[in-house]
Amino acid sequence: MALEIRTAAELIALDVEGHGAARRTARETELLQCVLQAFVDRPGPVRVDAIVSAFPARAAESLLEALAKLNEEDLVRIDAGRVNLAYPFSASPTPFVVDLDPGRGRRYVCCAIDALGIAPMLGRRVRIRSRCHHCAEPMALSVDPSGPGPEAGEVMVWVGKRAEDDRRACDAL
Repeated sequence: MALEIRTAAELIALDVEGHGAARRTARETELLQCVLQAFVDRPGPVRVDAIVSAFPARAAESLLEALAKLNEEDLVRIDAGRVNLAYPFSASPTPFVVDLDPGRGRRYVCCAIDALGIAPMLGRRVRIRSRCHHCAEPMALSVDPSGPGPEAGEVMVWVGKRAEDDRRACDAL
C-alpha cells in the first residue's frame, strides 16, 4: 500500500462535487455560529431550547427546522434535545483535546484535522493534546492561526477515506 502525502490545498481540490464549499457556507450562518460559540463558551452539549431562545425575533418552528437540516447535513448531531456535536466540537470525550486558555479550559474535538482548525477559527493560539495513533505515546503541540508551532515538525496527520455508507466521522473514533 502506497502512502500518499498531500497538502491541504490538494485535498480541497479533490472536492469536485463541492460538498466542502456547501458545508463551509452552512457554517457561516448565524444559527450555526451561535451553536459553535456556545461550545467555545463552555463544554457542550448545548440544549436546543437554549439555541432557540437566543433568537427571540425568529419563529421557534423555523429555527427547529433549520437545526434539523444541520443535523441531516451532518454539521451537528442532535440527540434528546441537545446538540452533542457541532463540527469541530464534541461534547463527548474523544482522543483529541484542545486547551483553549485558562479561563475557558479544554474542549474535545472530533479529529486531528478539527483540532488543527481551532486556532484559525478562533484567531488565537491553542494547545492540542492527543496520543500517537501508532505507539500511544502522549503528544502535545501548540497551534496559532498561521499553523502549528515548531514542536510539530515530526507530527503527521492521517486522513483516511470513509466508506460510502459512513456518515458521521465522530461515531468512528
